[in-house]
Amino acid sequence: QVLLVESGGGLMQPGGSLRLSCLASGLTFSIKTMGWYRQAPGKERELVAQITSTGTPTYADSAKGRSTISRDIAEDMMYLQMDSLKPEDAGIYCCSGHTIGACKENDYWGQGTQVTVSS
Repeated sequence: QVLLVESGGGLMQPGGSLRLSCLASGLTFSIKTMGWYRQAPGKERELVAQITSTGTPTYADSAKGRSTISRDIAEDMMYLQMDSLKPEDAGIYCCSGHTIGACKENDYWGQGTQVTVSS
């Protein structure tokens, strides 16, 4: 089992920056890819960024060029830095972790952290 806990959300200013953190606990050695998803009202959940266990990142087009996803495996932490915030960046940001075991794979999710972008 893996437990994921996000932090760092809140009210952000347009044009400002956010830094979200995700702390993993449990069988963290089995986590391969981790990611940040955003759930906005009235929209489908979308992948914002993800990072592999070797540190290879991928970004949604909406996040490219102004976002950095990073991971500290030793500390079981993942981060998302996003700059030049826009109102459409608002939503609940969820941390995810994909684990691969000997016989099965699982996806784990945090409870999410709310990000509001408004002046």
